[in-house]
Amino acid sequence: MINIEDFAKVEIKIGAILSAEKVENADKLLRLVVDFGEEAPRQIVSGISAYYPEPEMLVGKKCAFCTNLEPRTIRGLESNGMIMAVSTEDGKFSLLEVGQDIPPGTKIK
Repeated sequence: MINIEDFAKVEIKIGAILSAEKVENADKLLRLVVDFGEEAPRQIVSGISAYYPEPEMLVGKKCAFCTNLEPRTIRGLESNGMIMAVSTEDGKFSLLEVGQDIPPGTKIK
C-alpha cells in the first residue's frame, strides 16, 4: 500500500502520438514520438510491438502516459515516459485512450 502523498508524485498526462516505428533488432519494442504540449515532442520506447504489428496504427491516438519517470536508455534510445496500458491473463490488451477533444498535456487528476 502507498499513501496519497506517494500517489500524488506520479504525473500522468495525455499525449498525442505523432509517429510510431519498430525498433531495429528488437521484437517487442516500438519507438513513439509523443506530443505533450511541451516545447518539443518526447521519445518513448515501449514494449507493445506484439499488439501493434503495424505501428502507424498508433499515430493520432491520444493516450495516458506517466511523464515524470527518470529517463531510461533502451537499445540505445532514451525513453522519456511510459505509455499506460492494461492486459489480462488471457491476452486482452488495451492502451488507455481518451477522446480527441482532450488536448495533449492535460494532466489526469
